[in-house]
Formats: sequence, C-alpha cells, structure tokens
Amino acid sequence: MLAIAGGSSSSFDLARMPTITSQLSCNGLLRFRQNRAEGVHYLAEGEAWFGIPEFDILSRNITIPGFSPLFPDAHCTNDGTVCQVTTGEAEINAALTMSALIHSSVFDLTSTYFLIAGVAGVNPKLATIGSVTFARFAVQVALQYEFDAREKPADSPTGYIPLDSKAPWEYPGTLYGTEVYEVNEALRELAVSFALKAELADSSASKARRSHYAVTSTYAAGAAPPSVVKCDTATSDNFWSGNLLGEAFENTTSLFTNGTGIYCTSQQEDNAVLGALLRGALWGAVDFSRIIVMRSASDFDRPPPGQSAAENLFSESPGYPVSLQNTYRAGVRVVEGILDAWEDTFEAGIPPPNRIGDVFDSLSKRKQPRECIRIEPQAVFDWY
Repeated sequence: MLAIAGGSSSSFDLARMPTITSQLSCNGLLRFRQNRAEGVHYLAEGEAWFGIPEFDILSRNITIPGFSPLFPDAHCTNDGTVCQVTTGEAEINAALTMSALIHSSVFDLTSTYFLIAGVAGVNPKLATIGSVTFARFAVQVALQYEFDAREKPADSPTGYIPLDSKAPWEYPGTLYGTEVYEVNEALRELAVSFALKAELADSSASKARRSHYAVTSTYAAGAAPPSVVKCDTATSDNFWSGNLLGEAFENTTSLFTNGTGIYCTSQQEDNAVLGALLRGALWGAVDFSRIIVMRSASDFDRPPPGQSAAENLFSESPGYPVSLQNTYRAGVRVVEGILDAWEDTFEAGIPPPNRIGDVFDSLSKRKQPRECIRIEPQAVFDWY
C-alpha cells in the first residue's frame, strides 16, 4: 500500500475486504496531506490529487473514527493501491489523526510506504518557492525554553534555548524523545530519483517574487527556478517569519542532529506524524523504514533584503499555487515509481544504511509486546 500523509496512497488486498470495516492488506504507498493554515482554506493541498489522470483517489471514501471532524475520511483508489489521509493542521491534529489511522481495524499498514507531503515555508539559502524537498531529518525546533526577544539574555542571539541548558549552542540536557526523527536515506535517494523525472511548474509571479533575493549571493538558491532538493525540515506549531528566527532554527536543526541536518523547510506536522508512526512501528503496526518526507515550498521563511519580517509574513505568496502543482507533479512520480517496481524492489523493503527512528534509538531497543489484558479503572489520573 502506498499512503500519502497530508494525503496518502496505499495498496489493499480487496479479496479480504467484503465490507469496508474488514481488514485491508496494504501493499503499496499511503500519502497524508497536511494543511498549513486553518479550516478548509487549505483543502487545495489534498485536492491537488483529485481528478488526476494517473489514478482516482476518490473511488472509495472510508470514514475512520478518530480522524479530524474536518477531514473524517480516508480516500482510496478502487483497488486500494493508493489512499490519501488528511491529518489536519498542526502537531496535535496530526498526531491524533495518525494514531487513529494506525490503530484502526480497517487497514493493515505493515508493508505500507508512507509519503508525507504538503506545502511548507522555505529557507532561501537552500531552495526557492515551488521547489520540492526531501528530508532525512525532521526537527521539532520550538521544543525549547523561550524568552521574548526583548528580554533574552544579552549574550544570546535568540530567545530560544534548548531544554535544561543555558545557551542556544548547548545540546539539550533533557530530551523528550520527539525532538528529531530520522528516516531511511536509501529510500529518500530513490524518491528523489523519481521526483527528478517531473517537470516542475513555475509562474511569472513566482519569478518576480524570487528576483528580490538575487541581490545577494547568500540567497542564490532562493532566486533560482524551482528544483528538487535534499534538505531537512523544521516542525513547529508557530508559523514564524524573519531572519532572526530563521537563523535560530537553522542552528537548532544542526545542533539537534549533531551537525548533520540542514534546515530548509518549515511546517507544522511532520514530527507529530513521525512520532505516531514510530510508536506504531514499536508495536509492529508499521515499518518505519518505509517513510518519505516531501515538502513543496509555498513561501519564504524570511524576507529579501529591504523588506521586513511582517511584510514577508502578511503579503500573499505567489508560490502557493505553484507549490500545489509541484506537490502533485513530483509526488505522483514517487507514487508511480514505487508501484511500478513493487515486486522487484519495494515489496521486500529498502534496507536503511543509516540509523532511523528517534533520538532515543527506540527501534533498536524495542522489546516484544507484553500480554494485553483488559483493565477497567475506577478513576483515572494524569501525571505531568
């Protein structure tokens, strides 16, 4: 099954599915659509996959308990080869929807490939609006101490300081476990090779917007046409804008990944999706080595020289329509690449050459699940 997160694709064995409530065997790719703004305004991110010539994602619509009230259905092709799920915006929505999917009795996700896809802000040092990026690392950059910048320590370049530390360049003294997720580098390389076959869209408005970044060589990538880029993604519920925050989170990405990660896109869901998938993998419900993190750039995370952070945030970005087109154009090449080579390459899985999972290395330390028993507590307490 191929699943698209934010929108997802999957392959199901329909012979085992006399009704939509029975178990589905997913042997393809599942893609999840993740929307970056509130409500239905960003339904276009999912609708980019509707009415396309390659497959009909709306052939089957399956309501899943626990999905967002705004996006209650999984959408699938008639044979279940490709499915799409909309997580909803921001970390809590994404985590809840993904947990509901993983624990649903409708899908067997044990051999599913997950394509996490959606639009994102972009660092003009690495890429431009309309570019399609593929990440090895997703970093929860705002999981830190925070000062209002007007009250930050005088010797600190930012108001963000890692937990249980005293300076922004110190590695966190305390880890929660969701700070960094690392996915399969070999699978990323294959996904990039498929995406490079796509002809990316562009527009005159996007060209005009990115021309403002051509005044400095630092932003040469931001001034260039859209391309396929390998770089990493930053997750935060905060939708930020500006040079200071952009540079702060560049440093956070590098620090949290021991100098390996390179921040280029900003979004609100990926660590939440990956966190849910990792916990599912610990129980054998999904294979964490079958995840691709793809983001198409809709707007710049910081302004060009001569413009304010507020102007950058509040002005309409011409990159959004182009990013929607390129999410589909590059993403569908990835979907087709996996399905076309299913038996020869992807069914057995792609062995990761790198360590995958979370900062605790939970996947290598996992134990066999203990016996589950039914408990009916008389009272429930929350500890923090």
